Amino acid sequence: PSTSFSPSPSCSRSKSHFYFIALPALFKQELQNTEAEEGGTATLRCELTKPKAPVEWRKGDVTLYPGLKYQMKQQGCAAELVIYDLEVDDS
Repeated sequence: PSTSFSPSPSCSRSKSHFYFIALPALFKQELQNTEAEEGGTATLRCELTKPKAPVEWRKGDVTLYPGLKYQMKQQGCAAELVIYDLEVDDS
């Protein structure tokens, strides 16, 4: 945190301003390669340095959303993506 101090010319009180910079969430454990059969289910897991940090799952440039194909889970620092009904294109 950084602090700035500004004296007030009109009285003896002073002002303090506090600025807090949040540290980014980083990967504590990155995704590992997973093998699964076509038509099956795969679960991808990662661990972050901050609990409940926002996670966005992507396949290339496309953001994935929960539905019949994908399920996202997050508890504490752990985040999971479950992919159902695997197809060759999911690799």
